[in-house]
Amino acid sequence: MIASARRAALHCSPFVSGSLAWPGKASSAATATAAVGSAGCAQRPERSSASGGPLTVVGRRRWHSRARVYSGTSAFHRVSMSSTSGERGMHAATSSSSSAATAAGVPMSRFEPNTDLRKAYERMEKTLAVVRKRLNRPLTLAEKIVYGHLDDPETAEMVRGKSYLKLRPDRVAMQDATAQMATLQFVSAGIPHVQVPTTIHCDHLITAQSGAREDLERAINQNKEVYDFLSSSAAKYGMGFWRPGSGIIHQVVLENYAFPGGLMIGTDSHTPNAAGLGMAAIGVGGADAVDVMAGLPWELKAPKVIGVRLTGELRNWASPKDIILKVAGILTVKGGTGAIIEYFGPGVESISCTGMASIGNLGAEVGATTTVFPYNRRMRDYLHATQRQAVAALADGFVEHLRPDENAVYDRLIDINLSELEPYVNGPFTPDLAHPLSKLGEAVHKNGWPVEITVSLIGSCNNSSYEDMKKVESVCQQALDHGIKAKTMFTVTPGSEQVRATIERDGIIEKMTAVGGLVLANACGPCIGQWNRKDVPKGEKNTIITSFNRNFAQRNDGNPMTHSFLASPELVAAFALAGRLDFNPATDPLTDKDGKQFMLKNPHGEELPARGFDPGQNLFQAPPPDGSQVELKVNPQSDRLQLLQPFAPWDGRDIERAAILIKVRGKCTTDHISMAGPWLKYRGHLDNISNNMFIGAINAENGKANEVRNLLTGEYGPVPATARAYKEAQLPWVVIGDDNYGEGSSREHAALEPRYLGGVAIIARSFARIHETNLKKQGMLPLTFADPADYDKVDPADRVSIRGLAQLAPNQPLTLVVHKPDGKEVSLSVQHTMNESQIEWYKAGSALNKMKENLRGKAVA
Repeated sequence: MIASARRAALHCSPFVSGSLAWPGKASSAATATAAVGSAGCAQRPERSSASGGPLTVVGRRRWHSRARVYSGTSAFHRVSMSSTSGERGMHAATSSSSSAATAAGVPMSRFEPNTDLRKAYERMEKTLAVVRKRLNRPLTLAEKIVYGHLDDPETAEMVRGKSYLKLRPDRVAMQDATAQMATLQFVSAGIPHVQVPTTIHCDHLITAQSGAREDLERAINQNKEVYDFLSSSAAKYGMGFWRPGSGIIHQVVLENYAFPGGLMIGTDSHTPNAAGLGMAAIGVGGADAVDVMAGLPWELKAPKVIGVRLTGELRNWASPKDIILKVAGILTVKGGTGAIIEYFGPGVESISCTGMASIGNLGAEVGATTTVFPYNRRMRDYLHATQRQAVAALADGFVEHLRPDENAVYDRLIDINLSELEPYVNGPFTPDLAHPLSKLGEAVHKNGWPVEITVSLIGSCNNSSYEDMKKVESVCQQALDHGIKAKTMFTVTPGSEQVRATIERDGIIEKMTAVGGLVLANACGPCIGQWNRKDVPKGEKNTIITSFNRNFAQRNDGNPMTHSFLASPELVAAFALAGRLDFNPATDPLTDKDGKQFMLKNPHGEELPARGFDPGQNLFQAPPPDGSQVELKVNPQSDRLQLLQPFAPWDGRDIERAAILIKVRGKCTTDHISMAGPWLKYRGHLDNISNNMFIGAINAENGKANEVRNLLTGEYGPVPATARAYKEAQLPWVVIGDDNYGEGSSREHAALEPRYLGGVAIIARSFARIHETNLKKQGMLPLTFADPADYDKVDPADRVSIRGLAQLAPNQPLTLVVHKPDGKEVSLSVQHTMNESQIEWYKAGSALNKMKENLRGKAVA
C-alpha cells in the first residue's frame, strides 16, 4: 500500500528547465547492472548467495608498498597487526571482474559512469609511495587514506595534530538543508560546473506526523520552491540529485557511492557513516564543500589517530551500536576532537558493513574527525549485494593500502573485548552519559528520570539498515507469538527507499505495524527535530528512547523536558514492549496475553537480504550532459531562498569596545546556536533563519534562554533582536562561550548567522572542530582563553577590545581588553589556530571572498 501510494504521489513528467520531476518505478537491479556494464564496469560475477558467497581466486593486479623501518617512540602505542581469516580471504574475485577492474575504467558509482576508481587508486598509490619515503615509518589506515589524498605529497608537512594538510577529496555529498546555503555560495562563486562528483540528498525537510505517505506528500508541496531550486542547481552545475523519499543521505551514500580507501566530505556531521565501507568521510560546513566543488584543495589539520582494538565477538543483546556507545562514555563528547578513530583487530570481523557504518556515524558525537575500518570480507559482501562487484575486485587488489601497517602507532589506544561487552543506553541530554544496561535502572531511579517511556523510535541514519530492521523484526515476532503489542508509541524510519522496499517485500513492515509500529518516510524526521509531536505538551517531563545518534535537549521534539536516551534498534523495540526504562530484556520477563511471563530471546537478523535488495522507486535525477541553459529561479520576495551578498572585508583596525551579546553558560551546541526542526525551512534564507540565533543558549547572567540585556537600552529581549539592534547601531559584538563550544551538527548557519548580524568574534574555553572551521570560513574570529579560567573574568555587562590584529599571525596570541562598567580594565591573553591561509580569509571578509579574489586574479593573468 505504501509503495503504490508513493508511486501515485511521485509520478509526473521528466525534469524540464528547472522544474522538479518525479519518475515512476525504478528499473530492476539487473537493468541497473546492465547500465553499469555498458559504461565500462565489469559484468556481475556469478555467486552462490546475495551476500557474495564463495568466490574463485584468480589472478589480479598487485599494488606494491615501499615500507621502511621505523624506530618508534614511547609517546605512542605501537600495535602488531595479526592477520585474520577475513584478511586472508580478501583476494578472491572472479576472472571477469578482475580483468575488467584492471583493463577498463571502473566507475566509482553506477550513477557516475565518467569517473574511474582505478585511476583514483593509482594516484593514491603513487602519493603513498612518496609519503612512505618521507616518513619512513609504518602508517595507520587513517594516515594512508588521508595522506594518500595529499595535493602535493613532496612538500606537505605531515605532523599529527599540528600540520595543515591540503587534500583532494574524491567526492562531496550534501543534504537538502545544508545544500541550500552551500549551493547559494557556489552560485555566487561564478563557477560553471562542479569539479568533483557531487550529490544532493533530500532528507531533512520531511516532517514526521501521520506516516510515510501523508508526510511525504505534505513535504513535497510545502518545500516545492526549495526542491525546485536544488533540482535545477544540480542539473545546471552537474550534480546528482536524490529526490524526497529516496532516503537519508548517509544510507544512500553507503548503498551507491562509498568505496574503500576513498576520501569524501559531506555537509552533515554524520558523514562518517561511510566508514562502513572503509572510507574516510568527514563532516564539514558548506564553505568547505564549495572549495572542493570548485576544484580547490581542501584544508584539514592533520588528525591524530585513536586506535580501538577489538577482540572477541558480540554476544546476546550486544550490538555494534553498543561499541560506540561505550567509546562515547570513554572519550566524552570532546575526547575525539582533532582525531580519527581507527578500529582494528580480530573483533572487526564479527561486525557487518552496516554495523561498522553505525559506529562511524555516532563517532561524530565524540568530536572525531571521522572513523575508519580496515577493508574486509563484510565490506566486500555489501559491495556485491549492492551491485558493485568491480569496485570490490579493485579493493581486493588494493588491500595492502586499505588496512594499517604492522606496528602502526596510535596517539591513544582503547581495548574492547566484544565477548564481554554488554548493551548500553546513553543519555539523557548528552550522548556520552553511558549506562551499561545492567546499571541503567539504578541510574534512572537515582536521578529521578521519568521511568515510563512515552515513545520508542527506530531508525535515523545511525540505525536503519536491513540488518537493523531484521533484528527489530525478531523482537516483534516474539511479541506477536505471545499476543502482545508495544506499550509505547512506536515509530520506524527506513534508511532508504531500497531498505523500505526490501523490508516491505520481506514482510518485515507487516510485523512491525502488527505490534503497533508507525512507518515514517525515508527521511531524518524526529532524529533532527522534524517531528510534529502531539502526545506530550511542550514543557512536560517525559522519556523517549531512540536508536538515533544525538539526544541534546529539545533536539527531537523541541521540548526541553524530554529525556532522550540512545540505544540499539533491537533494544529500543524491547523497551517499546516493556514500556519502562528500568527494563532489562536479559534478566526481566514480559507478560503475555494470558498473564504468563516469558523472556525475550536474543535478537537476530540477517546481514543482507537472501533475495537481494529491491530498489523500489527510482528517485534519482542525473545531471544532463550540458546544464548551462538551465535557469535558476530565486524569487526576490521568497521567504525560503535568498541570494547572498558578500561580507565586508576586515577594515584593518583592532576591534574596540564591542558589546557582549551573550555569555553562554554550559553546553552550547550548534542546536543551541541555530535550532533545526521548524527552522529548517529557512536554511536557504540567511536573514530569516538568523531570527533563531542563540535562542537555545543559556544566558550566564540570568540562567534563561533567549533573554539578554541590550547594553544600549538596558532592556531585556530576545537574542536575535538585540543583535539586530547592535548591527543597526554599528556596534560590533562578541559571544563568550564555554567548553567545546559548537559541538554537534556541521551546520554552518551557526557561523553565518552571527557574522550576518554583526558579530566579530566568539571567545570560548574551547571549540568543536567543524564549528571552529566554519567560523574561520565566514570571517569570524574564533578565539580561546589562554587560561580557561579567564572565562570567569568576563561579565555580560562588560565591553571588550581585541588588539593586535594588525600583527595577526599563526601561533601569535592576541590581547583581549575587558572594559568593566566601573571603568576598570582587565587584559587577558587569547589564542587562535588560524594559519596563513585562514588569516587571509579573515582579511578578505570570508573564505568565499578570498576564493573569488583568487579566481579574478587568475582570469586577469
